[in-house]
Amino acid sequence: MKIKFGVDSFIWTEVFSEKDLWIIKKAEELGFETIDLAIAHPENFPLEKVKNELAKTNLEVVTTTTLNSETNLISVDENIRKNGIKTLKNLVDINKALNSKILGGVNYAGWGCLTGKPRTEEEWKNSVESMREVAEYALKVHPELNICVEPVNRFETHFINTAEDGVKYCKDIGTGNMKVHLDSFHMIREETSFTNAVKTCGKNYLGYVHVCENNRGIPGTGLVPFKEFFTALGSIGYSGPCVIESFDPSFEELNSNCAIWRKFADTGEELAVKGLENLKKIAEEI
Repeated sequence: MKIKFGVDSFIWTEVFSEKDLWIIKKAEELGFETIDLAIAHPENFPLEKVKNELAKTNLEVVTTTTLNSETNLISVDENIRKNGIKTLKNLVDINKALNSKILGGVNYAGWGCLTGKPRTEEEWKNSVESMREVAEYALKVHPELNICVEPVNRFETHFINTAEDGVKYCKDIGTGNMKVHLDSFHMIREETSFTNAVKTCGKNYLGYVHVCENNRGIPGTGLVPFKEFFTALGSIGYSGPCVIESFDPSFEELNSNCAIWRKFADTGEELAVKGLENLKKIAEEI
């Protein structure tokens, strides 16, 4: 089975900046076909220099982001929701400039902003209405872009945890450019079946995939049933990228939410390279 494998900039750096431009060429040299640029701070993103580096490669580029307490689309504070809308519109513009067709991640609520209670109808309404404004903006300025919402585990959000949640959210927005971003690290905690999760999304709603191990370690060395996952992706005709993502214990902003307390390889790059080798072998067996 032919799969387009990619790598996330988080493998090397927590906040992508000018000092990290070398990552783009390195990703291609290591055998990846896609690079996922994680953009938590779009206001500081070195857009023109990134475009120049991408032009030197044949890489497909996609982006992900995470909202926070100041940009939280489910907030009761209208000003905070407006901040989130403004941030996401800025990211739509960045994706257009990069010719990226995917904006994934926790882009629907503040990442780690837990209330201690199940989501409410008001939170759902706040997020859906806010995201609809962003999605309608994207249709006008960058109609090829899919905004892909990532269901993450219960310890990181109470809002969207499963593929079923993600599809419902996309349908409620109803603009046609909303998709689901599945991540196997979160799926193994929240889904009962990898096959069923993929089929719940189907070709119409599955827009992006992260291939991460259950412990954030080297993909193919843990509990994630990658053979089942890849088979299910093939069965619905998914042809988008499958991207390896992990984090380093030295990161400062991310580690409390991700609970990364130990290394799984000497470097993030080693984790990605060994993971790519393992996943390619699994895909070849299908």
